[in-house]
Amino acid sequence: MTKRNFIHVLIFIFLTIILFSCKSVEKIVDGASTTNSKTALKKPYLILVSLDGFRWDYVERFNPPNLINFIKNGVKAESLIPSFPSKTFPNHYTIATGMYPDHHGILGNYFYSYKKDQTYAIRNREMVEDGSFYGGIPIWVQADKAGMVSASYFFVGTEADIQGIKPTYHYTYNASIKNEVRVAQALDWLALPPKTRPHIITLYFSDMDDVGHRLGPNSDEELKKALYKLDKNLGDLIKGVNKTGLPVNIMIVSDHGMANVKTTNFIPIEEVLNDTMFSVIDNGAILNVHPKEGVLIDSVYQYLKQKEKNFKVYKTKDTPGFEYVPENKDWGAIQIIPDFGYYFLRNKIIESRKKSLNTTFGIHGYDPKYKEMHGIFYANGPSFKKGHTIPSVKNIHLYPLMCTILGLDIPDTIDGKISELKDTLRSTD
Repeated sequence: MTKRNFIHVLIFIFLTIILFSCKSVEKIVDGASTTNSKTALKKPYLILVSLDGFRWDYVERFNPPNLINFIKNGVKAESLIPSFPSKTFPNHYTIATGMYPDHHGILGNYFYSYKKDQTYAIRNREMVEDGSFYGGIPIWVQADKAGMVSASYFFVGTEADIQGIKPTYHYTYNASIKNEVRVAQALDWLALPPKTRPHIITLYFSDMDDVGHRLGPNSDEELKKALYKLDKNLGDLIKGVNKTGLPVNIMIVSDHGMANVKTTNFIPIEEVLNDTMFSVIDNGAILNVHPKEGVLIDSVYQYLKQKEKNFKVYKTKDTPGFEYVPENKDWGAIQIIPDFGYYFLRNKIIESRKKSLNTTFGIHGYDPKYKEMHGIFYANGPSFKKGHTIPSVKNIHLYPLMCTILGLDIPDTIDGKISELKDTLRSTD
């Protein structure tokens, strides 16, 4: 082989490695709005930033400079109240749709669908991308219907063809993509020509959830270290947005908070299983119980009630945590709820965790009455008041706020109300 050919081969191999290592590739969707309508061109811009697992008190505890400045010149809620169960997928999709999980259908990170006769699982790529699991009208779909270009660097639901629509620009989730890349892409989107520039952009960062789960929400040193890195990324985003001179609003939210759970408080799920009477969908802080065909609900209920220890058993309609009477069949007939500070896990996982140096882990999913489950809502931009604080607010109300900012119609099927957050907006009189 000649030296020139050898160099060509090396270049080919190098480019191939780069190509296949980039697992998250931007996709432009056929059928989505690829150009803004004349009406959309006149609307402001909105970036929705989700900081997974960012508890309501982290800013006050650790004083990240960019977030502090962002809040000082914008709007802050005392906390953002998640929907029950306070898990990642149902709450992200509640933020995206303004609907409770009971109504939009993403009941947990895992749930059984009677209609599809399948168990949805967040690690099943085929299901995550199956739009038939997702009800409601997420904000990017509502934007698309109004002829508005949208973009997402990760957000629950954006990879699914909901009503045949995905964000105009979107990526397949890949946790290894660095925050800096996500921020740079958002700024690149804002640099596009007006016709193709997205007016709604969603971003997702998992840093605080990762550390919180691994070490618990009281591990101040590690939490602060992660937060300051994240704060730098957010600062770069904010500075970049300001340089555009565009009317860009930024909303920073989180899906839930985090609570400490001792390894001695893990409950082996095997203690409640009975494959002949019922099946169980495990979300740790809530177990959905589905009686087998021909087995009476009351028989299952009485069987499980006798086993209560550090957990309670309820018929679904009587389960605490819900702000409504749950009607979605996919919940199952019975719910098992661990006491606050306890959590269901498989025996082998419990044994593994007990071998760890950690004696506590971070957990969420509990009833939102526990403030440890609360997240954040901060907002800043030309549409928002400055230096304005509001009481704790439910996350169902974020969707109509986003619609109002973008000039989109608010669907009458949602649970959220614009009246709950209208006071955060500047007067247009």
